[in-house]
Amino acid sequence: MNTILIATDGSPSANEAVDMGLELAEAEHARAVAVHVVPAMDLVPISGFGVAGAGAIPHEPNEDDRLPLDEAIARAEERDIALTTRLLEGDVVAQIVGYANAIDADLIVVGSRGHGTLASAVLGSVSRGLLREARRPVLVARRAAGPVRRLAAMAG
Repeated sequence: MNTILIATDGSPSANEAVDMGLELAEAEHARAVAVHVVPAMDLVPISGFGVAGAGAIPHEPNEDDRLPLDEAIARAEERDIALTTRLLEGDVVAQIVGYANAIDADLIVVGSRGHGTLASAVLGSVSRGLLREARRPVLVARRAAGPVRRLAAMAG
């Protein structure tokens, strides 16, 4: 393996994916790349004349959008592992798949559940979407009973 792409949204499951992706990158001497995808549009409540609904305005990336990537960098620094990060914008699955293709990632690592109530009810919609859309291997990280290092040892 040369390049491992790690998708993160800062959720506990995504942090597990970050840890697993970093350990795999270390074991395989591969380049680790973390991505976080923000929406292109923000939904805002609109009301007037007795009608309520939602409208969309363009999302302006801000410092908070980088928090999941900053957390991934901190986790990588704790292990002395080099990590490249990229903030993407748009449809989460399409952006991750497209970026994985652009950097010719050998593996995509994602958590099993991210932020959001719907995603927490079943296997996350992002992980399901990646499994369906990606034309490269996808590893869905789930909470391990023990140290993640066991997976890295099995991979080596």
